[in-house]
Amino acid sequence: MFRINENYLQLNQSYLFSTIAKKIEAFNASHPGADLIRLGIGDVTLPLSPAVIGALHAAVDEMAISDTFRGYGPEQGYDFLRDKIAEIDFRKKGIDISADEIFIGDGSKSDTGNIGDILGDDNVVAITNPVYPVYLDSNVMRLGRSSRILLLPCSKDSNFLPELPAERVDVIYLCYPNNPSGTVMTRPELKKWVNWALENESLILFDAAYEAYIQDDNLPKSIYEIENAQHCAIEFRSFSKNAGFTGLRCSYTVVPKSLKVRASNGEMISLHGLWNRRQSTKFNGTAYIVQRAAEAVYSPQGQQETREMVAYYMHNAGVIRNGLIERGWTVFGGEHAPYIWLQCPAGLDSWSFFDRLLEECHIVGTPGVGFGSEGEGYFRLTAFNTYERTLEAVERIKRWNC
Repeated sequence: MFRINENYLQLNQSYLFSTIAKKIEAFNASHPGADLIRLGIGDVTLPLSPAVIGALHAAVDEMAISDTFRGYGPEQGYDFLRDKIAEIDFRKKGIDISADEIFIGDGSKSDTGNIGDILGDDNVVAITNPVYPVYLDSNVMRLGRSSRILLLPCSKDSNFLPELPAERVDVIYLCYPNNPSGTVMTRPELKKWVNWALENESLILFDAAYEAYIQDDNLPKSIYEIENAQHCAIEFRSFSKNAGFTGLRCSYTVVPKSLKVRASNGEMISLHGLWNRRQSTKFNGTAYIVQRAAEAVYSPQGQQETREMVAYYMHNAGVIRNGLIERGWTVFGGEHAPYIWLQCPAGLDSWSFFDRLLEECHIVGTPGVGFGSEGEGYFRLTAFNTYERTLEAVERIKRWNC
């Protein structure tokens, strides 16, 4: 009989957000007509901006004409988008990243999950706890639950930042601004990790999906703002949360050509070349019309509209953060990220708080324990609903007897 990858049997039976969806389905069945406000999954609510919509329409029209029709595109992404990313996201900010070091994808979830394809199975992988579940689950799928996966505890005492590993680690996942806690790393804190990685010949996988939400110019938006980070880090970015592409699916991954590793035969190998080979084999590229839409984000109009979209959600974040603080609750995030991380009141555990918030306030959030054991006793709310619904949710919480 054929065999399966039994590492999948070591995963939780259901992905976190699938479990939440089932609970909501059961709630709706028993509470028909209930006015449910969703502040759980990080999906956006604002429509795509006019610049993006215009680019989509123009690209669709191109696909209807034989002279401008596009079939298979380059697996790495079209130059028109890679060039804009390199110029506006990096070179204009003094960061030396070239267009051919950028790989266009269909979402950071895909690339952060797939990056393990080019990494050896004997690596020790460090992952912060709590953390975005994809990092841990994708490594369990590949490595199983073993001593090769090291969880770095992050608590309120450290503002949910990890300490440098006390033991040898080959790969470390960092996500800042952080999902779920909404906390950020200062430049000195990130420099500490880059120096550690260089000294230990380790690799940092840096998820910068929420960099657009950083409000303080003194905080780093890219790991490549730190000297020599191109020699130790891969960076992931997404159009989902800054430009509302959760449904369109577009992202990019930066793999610098200077990022190299020594193979078992002593030869120095480029990770850029390995990722290029992986993508060329397993990925047919992001749709042309979607890449044209992403290109529009970099137009003057698109840049303005994106800033307005981010400001809208950050205003929501401030409403939630300030409302919970007025309630007397302990709160993190919401200042440089669209996530608010609160300590569950009244000694409730994460799932108990979820159930009570759903049943008594008709509000959906995300239990912190779903992000790891260190998330127990905490809860995540997102700023991605409309302003009106966000305000209503906060008013319900203020009136809540909890």
